[in-house]
Amino acid sequence: MSRTRYALVGAGSRAQMYVSALTGPHADRAALVAMCEPNPTRAQVHADAIAERGFAPPSRWQPDQLEDMIRTERVDRVVICARDDLHAELIVRSLDAGADVVVEKPLTIDAPSAAAIEAAVERTGHDVVLTFNYRYSPRNSALRHIIQDGLIGQVTSIDFSWMLDTSHGADYFRRWHREKKNSGGLLVHKSSHHFDLVNWWIRQTPRRVFASGGLRFYGADNAAARGLGDRPARGTHDGDHDPFELDLRHDPSLSALYLDAEQHDGYLRDLDVFGDGITIEDNLALVVDYSGGATLSYSLNAHAPWEGYRVAVNGTLGRVELDVVERGAVLEGEGLHPVLDPSAVDGRTAASLRPEGERLLLQRHWEEPLEIPIDAGAGGHGGGDALLLADVFVGPGEDPLGRPATWRDGIRSIAVGIAGNRSLETGLPVRTADLGIPLLARDDA
Repeated sequence: MSRTRYALVGAGSRAQMYVSALTGPHADRAALVAMCEPNPTRAQVHADAIAERGFAPPSRWQPDQLEDMIRTERVDRVVICARDDLHAELIVRSLDAGADVVVEKPLTIDAPSAAAIEAAVERTGHDVVLTFNYRYSPRNSALRHIIQDGLIGQVTSIDFSWMLDTSHGADYFRRWHREKKNSGGLLVHKSSHHFDLVNWWIRQTPRRVFASGGLRFYGADNAAARGLGDRPARGTHDGDHDPFELDLRHDPSLSALYLDAEQHDGYLRDLDVFGDGITIEDNLALVVDYSGGATLSYSLNAHAPWEGYRVAVNGTLGRVELDVVERGAVLEGEGLHPVLDPSAVDGRTAASLRPEGERLLLQRHWEEPLEIPIDAGAGGHGGGDALLLADVFVGPGEDPLGRPATWRDGIRSIAVGIAGNRSLETGLPVRTADLGIPLLARDDA
C-alpha cells in the first residue's frame, strides 16, 4: 500500500498531535515528508522527536517556499497548524499548488478570507478537512444521538455556558491570541468549537447573531482599577510568581518550543495577562437565531474558578441536559496544568464539592428524568482524539452521527463568531447572509 505524503505547516505545540499520529498509529498509511516552519528551533524540536521514533526527518522549508515544497516533495495533503490569521492564505496556496488540506480550527478569522477559501475549493476541486475533535467526544456524540433520534422532538432553544478557568482561560491572554487581528478573538478561536457543536447537534444553520461583552478581567486597565500594582512584563523571571504568571522554565516542552526559540523571531509565549496590548474579550454573551427556528443563548467566561460547560437543549417533547466538569478548581501554585488539591473544605474535599465528570440527563414531558450512560474511551477527549485522527489519516467510514467536518462546517462555525465580532462593534444584530460569504448567502435562501 502506498502511503499518503504529508507536509506539516506550523511547528508549535499543536503540531505535536499530528507528529505523534504520523510517526505512531498511522505511520503505515501516512508519511511526513516535509515541514514548513520559519523558526529553526521549533522545527528542530519536532525533527528530533521524529528521529527518536526511528523515522527520517522531513525536509524543511520556509513559508515563501510552500508551493515548491508541495511540488518537489509530491505532497498529497498539507496539515496546517499555523497562527489563525495565516490559515486562509496557506489553505488557498496549498489548494492551488495541488494538495488537499487538513486544518486546525478555526478555518480562518474573517469573512473575506472565508470567501477566498470557498472560491479556492470550487476552483481547484481539492478538499479541506476541519479537525473538530469535540464532535468525537463520547458525551457530545451521545447528545447528538438523543437529538437525532427525536427523543426531545423539534429543537426550540439551546442554553450553552462555557467556563474557561484561570489556568486555561488565562493562557489565551499570554500569547498571540490576545490580539484580535491574530485570532479573531475568543468568539472565533475558541468558540468556533462550541458553535460547530450546536450546528452539528441541531443540524441547523446560524442566521442572525447579537453579541455583548468586553475585556472585564484581564488587561492593564482592569489591573489598575483593582489596584494590582506594577507587574513583570512576562512570567519567566527570577523571584516570586503569582498564580497568573507562566514561567516557561518550569515546562520542558514549552521551554524547548518557545523560550529557546525567542532569539529567532522575538515571540514571547509568557506575557503578563494584566499587561498592555490585549484586544480580545474575556466575557461574552450571544443570542443566535437558526434556520430551523431554534435560538441559542451562549456565554463564555475566561476567568472562572473551574472549567467545564453546561448545555441544555429544549424541544417540543422535552429537554436534554449535559453537565461537564473538566477541572473542579484551580488552586494557587498548581501552574499551567493544575490538578485538584484534596485539602479539606468544611470537612469535605474540594473534589467532592465539584467533582470532575459528566452527566447527561434526558427528561421528556410528564416523565421522570433519565440519566443516559456515556461510554468514554482512552485518550484525549474521552477517546475522541483517536477517533478523529483515524478519520483524518485512514478516512471516515460509515458514521450515522456525521462527525467528519468539511470546510463548509468550518465556515458555518466561524460565521457566528465573525458576526458576533461585528455585532460587538456596531451594537446591532448581524445576519450571517450579509457577511459576504457565498455559502452563507445560499444557506439563507
